[in-house]
This record gives sequence, C-alpha cells and structure tokens, in this order.
Amino acid sequence: QVQLVESGGGLLQAGGSLRLSCAASGRTVSNYRMAWFRQAPGKEREFVTAIGRSSTSTYYADSVKGRFTISRNNAKNTVYLQMNSVKPEDTAVYYCAAAILERAVYTVTGAYDYWGQGTQVTVSS
Repeated sequence: QVQLVESGGGLLQAGGSLRLSCAASGRTVSNYRMAWFRQAPGKEREFVTAIGRSSTSTYYADSVKGRFTISRNNAKNTVYLQMNSVKPEDTAVYYCAAAILERAVYTVTGAYDYWGQGTQVTVSS
C-alpha cells in the first residue's frame, strides 16, 4: 500500500505563487506515474498535471500550461507542484495521485491507484 500526504496549500492572491508537496510512504513511488488533480466546489475532479517515472515525460492541462510545473524527487519519495501566476479559477482542493502502470490515458481518475486526502488552495482576486 502507498500513502500519499499533500501539504503546502493555503490562501493567496491572484498572481502569486505556491508550491504543493506530496510525500509518499509505505512503498517507493519512483516507478509510478504521479499526478495532481483538483476539485472545485460543485465540480468534478479534474486532471491538472502528471509526470512519468523518469521525469522526462510531463503532461499538463491546457488551463495550467505555462503556469504550473510538476517535478519529483525520487530520493525523497516526493512530488511537487509549483503554481505560478495563480488565478481565482485555480481555487480547489488539490489531490496527489499515483499510478502503478503508465497507461496510455493519464487524465482520468480511474488511471490512478492511490490518492491523497487533498490540500485546499484558495486564490483571491
């Protein structure tokens, strides 16, 4: 089993920056695809970004491309989400996810096997 714990969420103003962390325990996730999803009130959970095992493959939703950056430190069993130039529409609970297999489809929640409990990010205008 893998446990994922997100941290780093908070309240910030539009245009600001924030870095989220996702610490994994129970098993090394160096061979897992890792991702961030988010869920705003009244909306479905949506894909934000993902990173492959080797960090050479990264994927982003169009809404965050150029503003958010995903990275991983396999030595620390941790994944990060650097959020820059945030907007009020980025307000959501952000979830970390891990996939044992690197399936062709990576933007759906069903492609991931483990989830964290989420961390709230609120962006004020």
